[in-house]
Amino acid sequence: MSAWPTPLSALLALLLFIYQEPNKPQGQTQSPSQGQEATQQIPSASAPGASEKASEAPRPLKEQAWEVLQSGVTADNKQDRAAAVHATGLIPNNPRARKIAESALQDDAPEVRAAAAAALGDMQSRRSIPKLKSATDDKDPSVALAAAHSLLQLKDDSGYGVYYEVLTGERKTGKGALAEAAALKDPKKLAELGFQQTLGFIPFAGLGWRAFKMVKKGDDSPARAAAATVLAKDRDPNTTEALVNAVGDKNWIVRAAALEALARRDNPSALDTVELYLSDEEGEVKYTAAATALRLIGIKESVARKSGPKK
Repeated sequence: MSAWPTPLSALLALLLFIYQEPNKPQGQTQSPSQGQEATQQIPSASAPGASEKASEAPRPLKEQAWEVLQSGVTADNKQDRAAAVHATGLIPNNPRARKIAESALQDDAPEVRAAAAAALGDMQSRRSIPKLKSATDDKDPSVALAAAHSLLQLKDDSGYGVYYEVLTGERKTGKGALAEAAALKDPKKLAELGFQQTLGFIPFAGLGWRAFKMVKKGDDSPARAAAATVLAKDRDPNTTEALVNAVGDKNWIVRAAALEALARRDNPSALDTVELYLSDEEGEVKYTAAATALRLIGIKESVARKSGPKK
């Protein structure tokens, strides 16, 4: 019995030493909780780039916004590409945005081509009229209609030819590119196309039919999204506040529409709110937020240049 205490005591002492030693800074005693707190506050010397990250300044909002938009434009998912491309329509007088939309007219997915055609009209790119005229010959009705819609926005009457064909089955020019399209013989597809035209491709190309089905199910979000779109032209300051609140809506359709409305109000005071949604879980929302940020930043910079010191 007398031989047990010494080995057992030594074993306990060894275990205590192993447990405590890694957490005990040299020359200082502290509680376990204090040791954990210190570990959290002091970057590990072994973590690569830890000191560099700590000293990095936040990236400019404009840079972040372009990055988000570009990630959508080059995404594998066609819905992401369509949403991102359509969002470029919120950025007028911008060569980079115009080139993105014009390039997307050649995308394999008709949703993306339609989004591109709609964007070029929204950004008022008269330089793109020849490309839009070519797009009216696209065999997908949604693309041809989007291009026609944009041509009319740009005061080019050639856009009426597509609507004439939808009505009569014949194109005024005799080409009749859509006459044989199965979509124009499908009442459901015609309802989709008509609904998209009614909304003016807001908040993004491809929303129309999804929104239409939600309306049929009694969901009021498309109606609220459409209301947000109309309110873009209401200059009452209270409306700005209402739209800022709507950006936080639980329904992504309303969030996207509210962001687009804030963009069209051209009020840079909304930038802080817009920035919060660059990382929204829904692609349609974050791409719209990115384009809205770029538009409002451009306005803010323009105002700053005009109000700068005069020579």
